[in-house]
Amino acid sequence: MRMLAYGGPADALDDTYKMAESTVLETLMEFVTTVIDVYGGEYLRPPNPRELEVILRHNEVRGFPGMIGSIDCMHWEWENCPTGWSGMCKGHKGKPTLILEAVATQDLRIWHAFLGLPGSHNDINVLHRSPVFDDLANGRTPEIEFWVNGNPYTMGYYLADGIYPDWATLVKSVSAPASMKHRVFAAAQEACRKDVERAFGVLQAKFKIIHNPARLWKQRDLNAIMLACVILHNMVIEDERNMYLNPLNAADFEGLEDPPVRTSRDVPEISQFIDAYRCMKNKETSKQLQQDLIDHIWGHYGASTGPFAGR
Repeated sequence: MRMLAYGGPADALDDTYKMAESTVLETLMEFVTTVIDVYGGEYLRPPNPRELEVILRHNEVRGFPGMIGSIDCMHWEWENCPTGWSGMCKGHKGKPTLILEAVATQDLRIWHAFLGLPGSHNDINVLHRSPVFDDLANGRTPEIEFWVNGNPYTMGYYLADGIYPDWATLVKSVSAPASMKHRVFAAAQEACRKDVERAFGVLQAKFKIIHNPARLWKQRDLNAIMLACVILHNMVIEDERNMYLNPLNAADFEGLEDPPVRTSRDVPEISQFIDAYRCMKNKETSKQLQQDLIDHIWGHYGASTGPFAGR
């Protein structure tokens, strides 16, 4: 825990714990592996129907009906990246990195974590390789139905920044807002999208080992450390959830005692799986949803009365 929290080198613990550097590293890996094996099923899972209902209700109050969370990527510098991999892992950061894709809600709970792609990838490349929408394509997620500006929708969505593609499951800001209506929407979208950025900041503040450059050699070990830190972060969030979700009732999130997700939808054929992905990647639905949200937020938070007045 000291190594995870403070990120110091393993040989700095020799005098305190009377353990050799190799023993410290072996103990660290045994600890993070055990955390993943024991708690990963509960703290690295998508929200169940009860939790999703609370998330949707809370985001509707914020002006985004149907929103499940915010999605973004974080780079973790890899100081001891093998020389043969350095070119592949070096991107716009100028140093070898590994990428973490995450989905977070306002309480900073990370509901999806996908780590391991080299830093030469951008957010679009990571999204195409990520399993974030696999459950939706396979029909293993709870059904979502909501109305925006008088139009019905049946797929939840994530808030994303401008680099992401125009998919029906992603809502981006307006890059160059020309009217007050667009400026109000851009301010609301960017404010809510900061949930995932805040989650990254809190995660790195709690665990300096992922704030500092990674010193280990094996990518498998780094993946285990990151996932263990995400699990421990989610444990803290769940323990303190009533502080973050006020005035929502923290008891709505039942955790381990929740029943498993059950849905009547099934996608047994590959053709249906492909059709589901086509629906998710539909650009026309994406544009229509964005325009409906612009009108919806303007109707609720107009420039003269809303919380974004004067921006």
